[in-house]
Amino acid sequence: MNVTAMTSDRPRLVLITGLSGSGKLSILHALEDLGFEVVDNPPLGMVEALAREARVPLAIGIHARSQEFDAGEVLDMMGRLRGTGLKPELVYAWADEDVLLRRYTETRRRHPLSPRGRVSDGIHLEERLTAELREAADLMLDTSALPPAMLRGLVERHFGGGSAVGGQGGLNVSLISFAFPAGLPREADLVFDARFLRNPHYDPILRPRTGLDPEVGAYVEADPDYAAFFATITNLLTLLLPRFVQEGKKYSTIAIGCTGGRHRSVHLVEKLAAYLTGTGWRPNVTHRELAREAGPGAGGHFSPQRDGFPTEPRDPDSDGPGPKGSGANGGAMRPAPHRAQEA
Repeated sequence: MNVTAMTSDRPRLVLITGLSGSGKLSILHALEDLGFEVVDNPPLGMVEALAREARVPLAIGIHARSQEFDAGEVLDMMGRLRGTGLKPELVYAWADEDVLLRRYTETRRRHPLSPRGRVSDGIHLEERLTAELREAADLMLDTSALPPAMLRGLVERHFGGGSAVGGQGGLNVSLISFAFPAGLPREADLVFDARFLRNPHYDPILRPRTGLDPEVGAYVEADPDYAAFFATITNLLTLLLPRFVQEGKKYSTIAIGCTGGRHRSVHLVEKLAAYLTGTGWRPNVTHRELAREAGPGAGGHFSPQRDGFPTEPRDPDSDGPGPKGSGANGGAMRPAPHRAQEA
């Protein structure tokens, strides 16, 4: 069995919760493919017994639509499980309200918490019911702009082979390059602004290239303040990442942005990934805007361990067979490519 599926000598335990329509079942599908035993929406009173008796990595879906659902009881149960030596991880999936509304409209499904009323009423009620779990979550997954294929890649990145970093306390470090006009990555813990550096966009030879190109990197590094800026980032992370490990933090996402997300931020993320790798970390790298430009066919993979966020999904909780024993539905997709331009 892969060591990343274990926590010490106990099987890994992942609890999946969040908003209906945000892709919880797609996450469970992906975990099942990674070798987890998956149980979706068992009675809340059974969850603790399932976790205690597990002999293989276990993923459990917990939904607010269940009659017995109580966020406080879920958190109390997790505390009791920690007392037995288990280390439950809580994953909270969500999406913007307008995205959830569109998914329900496209799939013509009713919201489980508002079967005879408005979908928006069900969304708001579910947000209130799960608010405590959202605050306590170890990992937040915003699926607003994630099609099922990219959501699967994100799950594999966090929970698949090699996701836990040996010798670094299991902290999963992710690096994201992005364009500020396209919005901040919502999962980011730290955000750095590279827009003050000289911009390759204004060089007609470099404009069509990206920060993956050595000539673009050399142009960015020729800025007189580049070295001090990069040193400031690395010094800060040298301080923070070990402290995150001490605090028991499992995930840390560092984002670097520029105007178009194609040149400066991409180069800085690549350099930072190389630096962190050289100091014993194993960062995952996402070039968000490059993945969007490549479209869904490319899958956002520009080099090993790299995933992107190219398109907008349909409701990932619909139109497909559910995990074993769930009787629920899986994912479908309608691409809606988005492009960011350097300016």
